Order: sequence, then C-alpha cells, then structure tokens
Amino acid sequence: MALDTRSVGRMKERIFIKKAKEDVTMEEFVRRQFGQAKCGAIEVQHTPIVTRIIIHTTTPGLVIGSGGERIKETTEVLKEKLKIENPQIDVQKIENPDLDPHIVAQTIANSLEGGINYKKLGNHYLTRIMNAGAVGCELLFAGKLSGERSRRQIFNAGYLKKCGYPAQTEVLKGFAVANPRLGNIGITVKIMLVRSQEIKDLPAEKAEPVKPVVVAEEKPAETTTAQ
Repeated sequence: MALDTRSVGRMKERIFIKKAKEDVTMEEFVRRQFGQAKCGAIEVQHTPIVTRIIIHTTTPGLVIGSGGERIKETTEVLKEKLKIENPQIDVQKIENPDLDPHIVAQTIANSLEGGINYKKLGNHYLTRIMNAGAVGCELLFAGKLSGERSRRQIFNAGYLKKCGYPAQTEVLKGFAVANPRLGNIGITVKIMLVRSQEIKDLPAEKAEPVKPVVVAEEKPAETTTAQ
C-alpha cells in the first residue's frame, strides 16, 4: 500500500534530523581531536562517493601533522567509531583570524583563563574586528565574570542584523567556553561582513554609519550556564 503524503513527510523529517545530528557529532569530534589547533568553521559536505570535512584553521601544520599522520589517524577513527564511509579531510588556512568568530571566541576564552579582565578583552577585540573590515560585531559574555553571581555583558559596534533571513546568512557566529577560577564563562561572537541589501540600497547620505564601540550595561543572568 502506498504511503500517504503525511507519512512521507515525517520520514523525510526523521532522515533530515538524523543527518543533522550526525553532522553535529562529527564536528564536535573533530574539534576535540584537534583541540590544540585553533579551528574555525568546520564544513561537512555529503556526496554519493565521499564525506568531505573541511577544517578552517590558523594552524594547518598542527592539524595535518608530520607527513599527514594526524589526518590519517583522524580518518581511521571516523571510519571505526562514527561509521563514516570514505571520509576525506581538507584543511584550509584562515587568512584573517580577526574575522572568524570561532577563532575570536577561542582566543578570548584562553585570555579569560589567563586572568585578563573581560572588559579590556571585549573592547580590544571589538576594535580589532572592526579594523579588520567587519560591518558590525557583537560579543556576549555570560557567566561568573567578577563575582559569585552570574551576569551577562554585551559589547557591540557597527551594524548587525538581529533577525530575519540576513541574520541567518550574513552573520557569522562562534562560541567558546572559558574555565577561570570563579566558574565557567560562555563567549558568543557574532560578526557581519556584508552590509545588508536594504542598507546598500539607501543613498550614501542616508545610510547608517558605523557606530563607535559601545559597551552595554551589565545585566544579571538567571542561570550560570551559557548557551
């Protein structure tokens, strides 16, 4: 008996969710595998023949290893533990790490663990990101920043889309967790590299100018965990 349209839709939805979970698991494994290297975005591309994993990093030598040993080791683990058939790992060097939100978040997390003040870090990296050519950026720190009570601190500058399709396609996002003495701090980094179309269409004199660096007021957080 033929399946009805609703059953086919549910089946496709289950397949899509399963594939998305596999991709997330694969990305988390790759980040753990190359924890000493600074890895940015990790892309997973599925083809009928291979599963291609593209790793963007500022330190390709640490990912590749001597004679490609680490790549070969990771490929074998992907086959055995994650049951991925014919995986291929491609390593791409990040030319401008100040425009990669994953790298920025990791660097800030390492600096927080080293005892550097979060306000100094927030303003410093806002300036670096905007000077590197970003249209806008936002840094969100959430956790035990300077005491037992958890707080949220937002640093932002420039023009950044908050909702809609441009916010999904034009805003790059990265996240990292720092583990200083007081407790965990989550760092979320958002960077917009391309000015949205509705802003492009405005006359030059009406276009919104890039705002100076602004530090948002501190807000209490209800929980101690960052999302």
